[in-house]
Amino acid sequence: MPKQNTVKSAVQVNGIALHTGVRASLRILPAAENTGIVFRRVDMPGSPEVKALAGNVIDVRRATTIASRTTGAFVLTVEHIMASLHAACVDNAYIEMDGPEPPIADGSAKSFFQGIMNAGIEEQDAEAEYWTASAPIVFEDRNTMIALLPADDLQISFTTEYNYSKLDTQFFHCNITTETFGKELSLARTFCPYNELAQVIAAGLAKGGSLDNAIILHDGALISKDGLRYPNELVRHKMMDMVGDLFLVGKRVKAHIMSIKSGHPTHVKLAQMMLEQETKNKQ
Repeated sequence: MPKQNTVKSAVQVNGIALHTGVRASLRILPAAENTGIVFRRVDMPGSPEVKALAGNVIDVRRATTIASRTTGAFVLTVEHIMASLHAACVDNAYIEMDGPEPPIADGSAKSFFQGIMNAGIEEQDAEAEYWTASAPIVFEDRNTMIALLPADDLQISFTTEYNYSKLDTQFFHCNITTETFGKELSLARTFCPYNELAQVIAAGLAKGGSLDNAIILHDGALISKDGLRYPNELVRHKMMDMVGDLFLVGKRVKAHIMSIKSGHPTHVKLAQMMLEQETKNKQ
């Protein structure tokens, strides 16, 4: 059986936070087996912690936010870090942050994933835990549909459509492994339709956003600083987000997930339904 893993040494990522716009610093540190993924707010008195679990999600607007109702710790925009840890098969780690939001870097998971791979993976003694499906999970929410089927690995088939341009209807399928995540998903950047920017800014968000870390959908075009990294970069970014949100079940995931136009709200809802299925199976 595969063993649990942690990082061999600390991973440091610095930069600007996407929504708050402030300088942010983050460290991913080794943790003992069976610790799970724990975020630690070193800027708050007592350095309170919050575990990265679906039950701790408090907001899914534009990003996934988790909080502890007992310690008061909260962290915004955890999905890129969680995706990188999930894909690298890191089961146990502490993530120390000096503020409420991690650096956005270039809008992708590249900095986190490459940092983890450069630090190396440390195998531990305990066996790795996997979430596996005992039955299909299917649900619809307005224009979104997600179907989860039992599988021996993690596969995602994803379709996006935002109706801003012919270019934003995209499809991609991928068997998620450490190698394929690094090659096919980790470089895909976040994006926003131009006509939604005003409302995002009015909500006090995206203060650190720019063409250095985002793609803008405007007037039938996809606008980015250095061109697209993949012809279908939008759908690959949404798939990367899903890999991170799914890790909120607290285990590596084995399933084939087919998604049409899903986002953080439905990803987290799926993770919660996955945990409900697991709980029922134990009763």
